[in-house]
Amino acid sequence: MVALRPFRALRPEPGQAAAVAAVPYDVVSTAEARELAAGNPLSFLHVSRAEIDLPGDTDPHVDLVYATAAANFEALRARAPLTVETDRSLYVYRLRMGNHVQTGIAACFAVDDYEHDVIRKHERTRKDKEDDRTRHIIELRAQTGPVFLVYPADAHIDGLVAEATARPALFDFEAVDGIEHVLWKVPDKTRNALVDAFADVPLMYIADGHHRAASAWRARQALGDALGDAPGNSHAGEADSFLAVAFPHDQTLILPYHRYVLDLAGRRAEAFLLELQTRLDVEPEVADGEVSRPTGAGSVAMYLAGRWFTLHLRPAPAGAATADTLDVARLQDQVLAPLLDVGDPRTDQRIGFVGGIRGRAALVALVDSGAAAVAFAMQPVAIEELMKIADDGGIMPPKSTWFEPKLRDGLLSHLI
Repeated sequence: MVALRPFRALRPEPGQAAAVAAVPYDVVSTAEARELAAGNPLSFLHVSRAEIDLPGDTDPHVDLVYATAAANFEALRARAPLTVETDRSLYVYRLRMGNHVQTGIAACFAVDDYEHDVIRKHERTRKDKEDDRTRHIIELRAQTGPVFLVYPADAHIDGLVAEATARPALFDFEAVDGIEHVLWKVPDKTRNALVDAFADVPLMYIADGHHRAASAWRARQALGDALGDAPGNSHAGEADSFLAVAFPHDQTLILPYHRYVLDLAGRRAEAFLLELQTRLDVEPEVADGEVSRPTGAGSVAMYLAGRWFTLHLRPAPAGAATADTLDVARLQDQVLAPLLDVGDPRTDQRIGFVGGIRGRAALVALVDSGAAAVAFAMQPVAIEELMKIADDGGIMPPKSTWFEPKLRDGLLSHLI
Protein backbone atom coordinates (compact mmCIF):
# COMPACT_ATOMS: atom_id res chain seq x y z
CA MET A 1 0.00 0.00 0.00
CA VAL A 2 1.13 3.55 -0.75
CA ALA A 3 0.95 6.36 1.79
CA LEU A 4 -0.47 9.46 0.09
CA ARG A 5 -0.02 12.44 2.41
CA PRO A 6 -1.75 15.83 2.14
CA PHE A 7 0.59 18.71 3.02
CA ARG A 8 0.59 22.44 3.66
CA ALA A 9 2.02 23.68 0.41
CA LEU A 10 4.07 26.80 -0.04
CA ARG A 11 2.85 28.28 -3.31
CA PRO A 12 2.71 31.55 -5.27
CA GLU A 13 -0.40 33.64 -5.60
CA PRO A 14 -2.23 32.62 -8.80
CA GLY A 15 -1.34 35.80 -10.66
CA GLN A 16 2.38 35.19 -10.13
CA ALA A 17 2.50 31.46 -10.83
CA ALA A 18 3.77 31.79 -14.40
CA ALA A 19 6.57 34.14 -13.35
CA VAL A 20 7.68 31.94 -10.44
CA ALA A 21 7.50 28.56 -12.21
CA ALA A 22 10.85 27.28 -13.48
CA VAL A 23 12.14 24.24 -15.32
CA PRO A 24 13.75 21.57 -13.13
CA TYR A 25 17.20 22.50 -11.92
CA ASP A 26 18.88 19.54 -13.62
CA VAL A 27 17.68 19.98 -17.21
CA VAL A 28 19.57 23.23 -17.84
CA SER A 29 23.16 24.34 -17.52
CA THR A 30 24.15 27.34 -15.42
CA ALA A 31 24.34 29.46 -18.57
CA GLU A 32 20.89 28.33 -19.73
CA ALA A 33 19.43 28.95 -16.27
CA ARG A 34 20.92 32.43 -16.19
CA GLU A 35 19.41 33.22 -19.59
CA LEU A 36 15.97 31.87 -18.64
CA ALA A 37 15.88 33.89 -15.41
CA ALA A 38 17.22 37.11 -16.92
CA GLY A 39 14.93 40.04 -16.18
CA ASN A 40 12.65 37.95 -13.97
CA PRO A 41 13.43 38.33 -10.26
CA LEU A 42 10.54 35.95 -9.43
CA SER A 43 11.95 32.99 -11.37
CA PHE A 44 12.47 30.02 -9.07
CA LEU A 45 15.80 29.44 -10.81
CA HIS A 46 17.21 32.05 -8.42
CA VAL A 47 16.54 29.44 -5.73
CA SER A 48 17.18 26.14 -7.51
CA ARG A 49 20.28 27.38 -9.39
CA ALA A 50 21.45 30.21 -7.15
CA GLU A 51 24.90 30.35 -8.77
CA ILE A 52 23.24 32.40 -11.54
CA ASP A 53 23.28 35.37 -9.14
CA LEU A 54 27.01 35.01 -8.42
CA PRO A 55 30.09 35.64 -10.58
CA GLY A 56 30.26 33.47 -13.67
CA ASP A 57 33.22 31.41 -12.47
CA THR A 58 31.54 30.40 -9.18
CA ASP A 59 31.61 26.68 -8.43
CA PRO A 60 27.91 25.72 -8.08
CA HIS A 61 28.70 23.50 -5.07
CA VAL A 62 30.48 25.95 -2.76
CA ASP A 63 28.96 27.12 0.54
CA LEU A 64 28.12 30.55 -0.87
CA VAL A 65 25.77 29.05 -3.47
CA TYR A 66 23.65 27.26 -0.87
CA ALA A 67 23.61 30.32 1.39
CA THR A 68 22.50 32.41 -1.59
CA ALA A 69 19.77 29.88 -2.40
CA ALA A 70 18.42 30.14 1.15
CA ALA A 71 18.52 33.94 1.08
CA ASN A 72 16.86 34.06 -2.34
CA PHE A 73 14.17 31.64 -1.12
CA GLU A 74 13.29 33.91 1.79
CA ALA A 75 13.34 36.96 -0.46
CA LEU A 76 11.07 35.27 -3.00
CA ARG A 77 8.61 34.28 -0.28
CA ALA A 78 8.19 37.96 0.51
CA ARG A 79 8.45 39.35 -3.02
CA ALA A 80 6.18 37.04 -5.02
CA PRO A 81 4.68 36.49 -2.45
CA LEU A 82 4.66 32.79 -1.65
CA THR A 83 2.05 31.75 0.88
CA VAL A 84 1.63 28.66 3.04
CA GLU A 85 -1.72 26.90 2.86
CA THR A 86 -3.65 26.91 6.13
CA ASP A 87 -4.71 23.28 5.72
CA ARG A 88 -3.13 20.07 4.47
CA SER A 89 -4.22 19.53 0.91
CA LEU A 90 -3.66 17.51 -2.23
CA TYR A 91 -3.45 19.01 -5.71
CA VAL A 92 -4.14 17.82 -9.23
CA TYR A 93 -1.49 18.89 -11.73
CA ARG A 94 -2.22 18.70 -15.46
CA LEU A 95 0.38 19.12 -18.18
CA ARG A 96 -0.50 19.67 -21.82
CA MET A 97 2.09 19.56 -24.60
CA GLY A 98 0.50 19.70 -28.02
CA ASN A 99 -1.95 16.81 -28.18
CA HIS A 100 -0.45 15.05 -25.18
CA VAL A 101 -2.18 15.50 -21.81
CA GLN A 102 -1.26 13.91 -18.49
CA THR A 103 -2.92 14.55 -15.14
CA GLY A 104 -1.31 13.66 -11.84
CA ILE A 105 -1.74 14.06 -8.10
CA ALA A 106 0.67 16.35 -6.25
CA ALA A 107 1.22 15.23 -2.68
CA CYS A 108 3.80 14.09 -0.21
CA PHE A 109 4.85 10.45 -0.17
CA ALA A 110 6.53 8.44 2.54
CA VAL A 111 10.31 8.26 2.66
CA ASP A 112 9.75 4.83 4.26
CA ASP A 113 7.96 3.70 1.08
CA TYR A 114 11.01 4.77 -0.91
CA GLU A 115 13.37 3.04 1.50
CA HIS A 116 11.37 -0.21 1.55
CA ASP A 117 10.92 -0.35 -2.23
CA VAL A 118 7.18 0.24 -2.24
CA ILE A 119 8.26 3.14 -4.44
CA ARG A 120 10.62 1.44 -6.85
CA LYS A 121 13.73 2.68 -8.63
CA HIS A 122 15.35 1.86 -11.94
CA GLU A 123 18.46 4.09 -11.92
CA ARG A 124 21.65 4.37 -9.95
CA THR A 125 22.29 7.76 -8.41
CA ARG A 126 25.54 9.70 -8.24
CA LYS A 127 26.82 10.75 -4.84
CA ASP A 128 27.85 14.22 -6.01
CA LYS A 129 24.34 14.93 -7.30
CA GLU A 130 22.80 13.54 -4.12
CA ASP A 131 25.13 15.71 -2.05
CA ASP A 132 24.00 18.80 -3.95
CA ARG A 133 20.25 18.36 -3.49
CA THR A 134 20.58 17.06 0.07
CA ARG A 135 22.47 20.22 0.96
CA HIS A 136 19.83 22.28 -0.85
CA ILE A 137 17.00 20.70 1.17
CA ILE A 138 18.86 21.17 4.45
CA GLU A 139 19.79 24.80 3.81
CA LEU A 140 16.27 25.77 2.69
CA ARG A 141 14.41 23.47 5.09
CA ALA A 142 12.24 22.68 2.10
CA GLN A 143 11.81 20.32 -0.84
CA THR A 144 11.26 22.53 -3.86
CA GLY A 145 11.50 20.12 -6.81
CA PRO A 146 8.87 17.38 -7.12
CA VAL A 147 9.75 13.80 -7.98
CA PHE A 148 7.84 12.39 -10.98
CA LEU A 149 6.15 9.14 -9.92
CA VAL A 150 4.08 6.62 -11.88
CA TYR A 151 1.38 4.30 -10.56
CA PRO A 152 -0.57 1.56 -12.35
CA ALA A 153 -3.58 3.26 -13.95
CA ASP A 154 -6.74 2.87 -11.87
CA ALA A 155 -10.28 3.73 -12.99
CA HIS A 156 -11.42 4.66 -9.47
CA ILE A 157 -8.56 7.12 -9.02
CA ASP A 158 -9.28 8.52 -12.50
CA GLY A 159 -12.83 9.25 -11.36
CA LEU A 160 -11.68 11.05 -8.23
CA VAL A 161 -9.24 13.14 -10.25
CA ALA A 162 -12.08 14.07 -12.62
CA GLU A 163 -14.11 15.26 -9.62
CA ALA A 164 -11.29 17.56 -8.55
CA THR A 165 -10.82 19.03 -12.03
CA ALA A 166 -14.51 19.91 -12.31
CA ARG A 167 -13.78 22.88 -10.04
CA PRO A 168 -12.10 26.16 -11.01
CA ALA A 169 -8.32 25.83 -11.32
CA LEU A 170 -5.90 27.43 -8.88
CA PHE A 171 -3.25 27.99 -11.57
CA ASP A 172 -3.65 27.90 -15.34
CA PHE A 173 -0.91 29.25 -17.56
CA GLU A 174 1.14 28.48 -20.64
CA ALA A 175 4.90 28.55 -20.14
CA VAL A 176 7.28 30.12 -22.64
CA ASP A 177 7.95 26.70 -24.17
CA GLY A 178 4.25 26.30 -24.99
CA ILE A 179 3.49 23.73 -22.29
CA GLU A 180 0.28 24.37 -20.36
CA HIS A 181 0.31 23.92 -16.58
CA VAL A 182 -2.96 23.68 -14.64
CA LEU A 183 -3.33 23.01 -10.90
CA TRP A 184 -6.42 22.37 -8.85
CA LYS A 185 -6.68 22.21 -5.08
CA VAL A 186 -8.52 19.00 -4.19
CA PRO A 187 -11.64 19.48 -2.04
CA ASP A 188 -11.63 17.79 1.37
CA LYS A 189 -14.05 14.97 0.53
CA THR A 190 -12.13 14.00 -2.62
CA ARG A 191 -8.83 14.40 -0.76
CA ASN A 192 -9.85 11.80 1.81
CA ALA A 193 -11.10 9.46 -0.90
CA LEU A 194 -7.79 9.72 -2.78
CA VAL A 195 -5.83 8.92 0.38
CA ASP A 196 -7.99 5.81 0.83
CA ALA A 197 -7.67 4.85 -2.84
CA PHE A 198 -3.88 5.01 -2.77
CA ALA A 199 -3.85 2.74 0.24
CA ASP A 200 -4.92 0.05 -2.24
CA VAL A 201 -2.13 0.86 -4.74
CA PRO A 202 0.49 -1.87 -4.20
CA LEU A 203 3.50 -0.20 -5.85
CA MET A 204 4.71 3.02 -7.42
CA TYR A 205 7.70 3.81 -9.61
CA ILE A 206 10.10 6.72 -9.90
CA ALA A 207 9.95 7.91 -13.49
CA ASP A 208 12.12 11.01 -13.13
CA GLY A 209 13.81 12.39 -10.03
CA HIS A 210 15.88 9.59 -8.52
CA HIS A 211 18.35 12.10 -7.09
CA ARG A 212 15.58 14.20 -5.53
CA ALA A 213 14.10 11.13 -3.85
CA ALA A 214 17.48 9.86 -2.65
CA SER A 215 18.29 13.33 -1.32
CA ALA A 216 15.02 13.45 0.62
CA TRP A 217 15.93 10.10 2.17
CA ARG A 218 19.37 11.41 3.19
CA ALA A 219 18.00 14.76 4.37
CA ARG A 220 15.55 13.01 6.68
CA GLN A 221 18.41 11.60 8.73
CA ALA A 222 20.33 14.85 8.73
CA LEU A 223 17.31 16.98 9.66
CA GLY A 224 16.10 14.48 12.22
CA ASP A 225 19.46 14.78 13.95
CA ALA A 226 19.40 18.57 13.70
CA LEU A 227 15.77 19.19 14.69
CA GLY A 228 15.30 16.34 17.12
CA ASP A 229 12.85 13.46 16.94
CA ALA A 230 11.03 14.24 20.15
CA PRO A 231 7.26 13.60 20.11
CA GLY A 232 5.35 16.59 18.86
CA ASN A 233 8.19 17.97 16.76
CA SER A 234 6.15 18.44 13.57
CA HIS A 235 9.13 19.84 11.68
CA ALA A 236 11.13 16.65 12.14
CA GLY A 237 8.06 14.68 11.05
CA GLU A 238 7.79 16.61 7.79
CA ALA A 239 11.17 15.19 6.80
CA ASP A 240 9.51 11.75 6.70
CA SER A 241 7.81 12.75 3.44
CA PHE A 242 8.96 13.92 0.04
CA LEU A 243 7.22 16.05 -2.58
CA ALA A 244 6.10 14.31 -5.77
CA VAL A 245 3.49 14.27 -8.52
CA ALA A 246 2.10 10.82 -9.35
CA PHE A 247 0.71 10.06 -12.81
CA PRO A 248 -1.10 6.96 -14.10
CA HIS A 249 1.33 4.91 -16.17
CA ASP A 250 -0.79 5.00 -19.32
CA GLN A 251 -0.62 8.82 -19.52
CA THR A 252 3.16 9.17 -19.42
CA LEU A 253 5.19 10.18 -22.45
CA ILE A 254 8.72 8.85 -22.76
CA LEU A 255 10.98 10.29 -25.42
CA PRO A 256 14.26 8.67 -26.48
CA TYR A 257 17.66 9.61 -25.09
CA HIS A 258 20.08 9.86 -28.01
CA ARG A 259 23.84 9.25 -27.96
CA TYR A 260 26.85 10.78 -29.65
CA VAL A 261 30.55 9.92 -29.53
CA LEU A 262 33.33 12.46 -29.88
CA ASP A 263 35.64 10.36 -32.08
CA LEU A 264 35.77 7.08 -33.99
CA ALA A 265 38.54 5.54 -31.88
CA GLY A 266 41.22 6.31 -34.43
CA ARG A 267 39.26 5.31 -37.53
CA ARG A 268 38.12 7.33 -40.49
CA ALA A 269 34.38 7.36 -41.15
CA GLU A 270 34.67 5.00 -44.14
CA ALA A 271 36.67 2.43 -42.17
CA PHE A 272 34.29 2.59 -39.23
CA LEU A 273 31.28 2.07 -41.50
CA LEU A 274 32.89 -0.91 -43.24
CA GLU A 275 33.70 -2.57 -39.93
CA LEU A 276 30.21 -1.86 -38.63
CA GLN A 277 28.73 -3.51 -41.72
CA THR A 278 30.61 -6.73 -40.93
CA ARG A 279 28.82 -6.90 -37.59
CA LEU A 280 25.31 -5.54 -38.21
CA ASP A 281 22.78 -5.03 -40.97
CA VAL A 282 23.23 -1.37 -41.97
CA GLU A 283 20.79 0.40 -44.30
CA PRO A 284 21.73 3.73 -45.91
CA GLU A 285 19.17 6.50 -46.09
CA VAL A 286 16.42 5.93 -48.63
CA ALA A 287 16.85 9.22 -50.49
CA ASP A 288 19.34 12.03 -50.45
CA GLY A 289 18.70 14.24 -47.43
CA GLU A 290 16.00 11.99 -45.98
CA VAL A 291 16.42 11.08 -42.32
CA SER A 292 16.47 7.37 -41.62
CA ARG A 293 14.10 6.78 -38.71
CA PRO A 294 14.07 3.74 -36.43
CA THR A 295 11.10 1.57 -37.32
CA GLY A 296 10.84 -0.78 -34.36
CA ALA A 297 12.66 -2.34 -31.45
CA GLY A 298 16.24 -3.09 -32.39
CA SER A 299 16.63 -0.38 -35.02
CA VAL A 300 18.78 2.69 -34.41
CA ALA A 301 19.33 5.67 -36.70
CA MET A 302 23.00 6.61 -37.06
CA TYR A 303 24.32 9.92 -38.40
CA LEU A 304 27.85 9.69 -39.78
CA ALA A 305 29.77 11.94 -42.17
CA GLY A 306 26.67 13.84 -43.26
CA ARG A 307 24.49 10.76 -43.91
CA TRP A 308 21.82 8.84 -42.00
CA PHE A 309 21.82 5.05 -41.75
CA THR A 310 19.64 2.56 -39.92
CA LEU A 311 21.37 -0.09 -37.82
CA HIS A 312 19.55 -3.31 -37.02
CA LEU A 313 20.86 -4.57 -33.71
CA ARG A 314 21.20 -8.24 -32.93
CA PRO A 315 18.79 -9.70 -30.36
CA ALA A 316 19.99 -9.93 -26.78
CA PRO A 317 21.06 -13.40 -25.63
CA ALA A 318 18.28 -15.77 -24.58
CA GLY A 319 17.37 -15.31 -20.95
CA ALA A 320 18.86 -11.81 -20.74
CA ALA A 321 17.47 -9.45 -18.12
CA THR A 322 14.92 -6.95 -19.40
CA ALA A 323 17.39 -4.08 -18.93
CA ASP A 324 19.88 -5.87 -21.20
CA THR A 325 17.30 -6.20 -23.98
CA LEU A 326 16.81 -2.44 -24.32
CA ASP A 327 18.14 -0.84 -27.49
CA VAL A 328 20.46 1.42 -25.48
CA ALA A 329 22.04 -1.63 -23.82
CA ARG A 330 22.39 -3.53 -27.10
CA LEU A 331 23.92 -0.52 -28.83
CA GLN A 332 26.45 -0.27 -26.03
CA ASP A 333 27.32 -3.98 -26.21
CA GLN A 334 27.35 -4.30 -30.00
CA VAL A 335 28.72 -0.93 -31.20
CA LEU A 336 29.86 1.54 -28.59
CA ALA A 337 32.07 -0.77 -26.55
CA PRO A 338 33.61 -3.05 -29.21
CA LEU A 339 34.01 -0.53 -32.04
CA LEU A 340 34.25 2.87 -30.36
CA ASP A 341 35.99 1.89 -27.12
CA VAL A 342 33.30 3.48 -24.96
CA GLY A 343 33.61 1.77 -21.60
CA ASP A 344 31.21 2.71 -18.80
CA PRO A 345 28.83 5.28 -20.35
CA ARG A 346 28.28 6.72 -16.86
CA THR A 347 31.87 7.88 -16.66
CA ASP A 348 33.38 7.81 -20.16
CA GLN A 349 34.06 11.39 -21.24
CA ARG A 350 33.92 10.55 -24.96
CA ILE A 351 30.17 9.83 -25.00
CA GLY A 352 27.43 12.43 -24.71
CA PHE A 353 23.65 12.37 -24.52
CA VAL A 354 20.87 14.44 -26.06
CA GLY A 355 17.34 14.34 -24.64
CA GLY A 356 14.64 13.51 -27.14
CA ILE A 357 12.90 16.85 -26.76
CA ARG A 358 15.89 18.47 -28.52
CA GLY A 359 15.31 16.26 -31.55
CA ARG A 360 17.56 14.71 -34.18
CA ALA A 361 18.51 18.16 -35.45
CA ALA A 362 20.74 18.50 -32.37
CA LEU A 363 22.60 15.34 -33.40
CA VAL A 364 23.11 16.62 -36.93
CA ALA A 365 24.44 19.91 -35.59
CA LEU A 366 26.92 18.14 -33.31
CA VAL A 367 28.34 15.96 -36.07
CA ASP A 368 28.29 18.58 -38.83
CA SER A 369 30.11 21.06 -36.59
CA GLY A 370 32.84 18.56 -35.76
CA ALA A 371 31.93 18.51 -32.05
CA ALA A 372 31.08 14.81 -32.42
CA ALA A 373 32.09 12.14 -34.93
CA VAL A 374 28.94 10.00 -34.91
CA ALA A 375 25.48 10.15 -33.38
CA PHE A 376 22.80 7.57 -32.69
CA ALA A 377 19.08 8.38 -32.58
CA MET A 378 17.33 5.92 -30.29
CA GLN A 379 13.73 4.84 -29.87
CA PRO A 380 11.86 5.46 -26.62
CA VAL A 381 11.63 2.86 -23.88
CA ALA A 382 8.08 1.74 -23.07
CA ILE A 383 6.77 2.56 -19.59
CA GLU A 384 5.92 -1.13 -19.15
CA GLU A 385 9.59 -1.99 -19.71
CA LEU A 386 10.64 0.52 -17.07
CA MET A 387 8.16 -0.92 -14.56
CA LYS A 388 9.26 -4.49 -15.31
CA ILE A 389 12.92 -3.60 -14.79
CA ALA A 390 12.10 -1.91 -11.47
CA ASP A 391 10.02 -4.92 -10.39
CA ASP A 392 12.95 -7.21 -11.18
CA GLY A 393 15.29 -5.04 -9.11
CA GLY A 394 17.19 -4.16 -12.26
CA ILE A 395 18.99 -0.98 -13.25
CA MET A 396 18.45 0.68 -16.60
CA PRO A 397 21.45 1.87 -18.59
CA PRO A 398 22.25 5.54 -17.96
CA LYS A 399 20.28 8.09 -19.94
CA SER A 400 17.67 5.61 -21.14
CA THR A 401 14.53 7.73 -20.73
CA TRP A 402 13.55 11.34 -21.22
CA PHE A 403 10.15 12.18 -19.75
CA GLU A 404 8.30 15.09 -21.25
CA PRO A 405 6.64 17.44 -20.46
CA LYS A 406 8.58 18.43 -17.35
CA LEU A 407 7.06 19.47 -14.03
CA ARG A 408 7.83 23.01 -12.91
CA ASP A 409 9.69 23.94 -9.74
CA GLY A 410 8.25 26.64 -7.49
CA LEU A 411 4.54 25.99 -7.94
CA LEU A 412 4.37 23.77 -4.86
CA SER A 413 7.06 23.43 -2.20
CA HIS A 414 7.10 21.28 0.92
CA LEU A 415 8.43 23.00 4.02
CA ILE A 416 10.29 21.03 6.66
